[in-house]
Amino acid sequence: MLVRFMSSETGEILMFADPARSLLQAIGKATTARGTFTREEMPAAAAALRAAVARAAAPPPVDDDGEEDAWGKAEPVVVLGQRAWPLIDMLERTAQGGSKANIVWEAPADF
Repeated sequence: MLVRFMSSETGEILMFADPARSLLQAIGKATTARGTFTREEMPAAAAALRAAVARAAAPPPVDDDGEEDAWGKAEPVVVLGQRAWPLIDMLERTAQGGSKANIVWEAPADF
């Protein structure tokens, strides 16, 4: 399932439900089918994500069991910071918008 984040000030971000759930939970938001960030919530939300990225800065250990994909390469690890950066950027840039600046997200169902 895809979750779409839309900002009144920037573009939109699409991400799979599992990473979106992790990011929203780090901020303290419910993972409902629809939700919003007000302009007042955005700085604290961006700071919470930055703190979560700092806590998870060390990449998880790679299981060296010798498994490779079809092309003979091990699957790369995507860390929290790589997933969080687009949303952090959206939060910070939208927070600088006008008094009605907001971010909403939509998904087909709660995730």
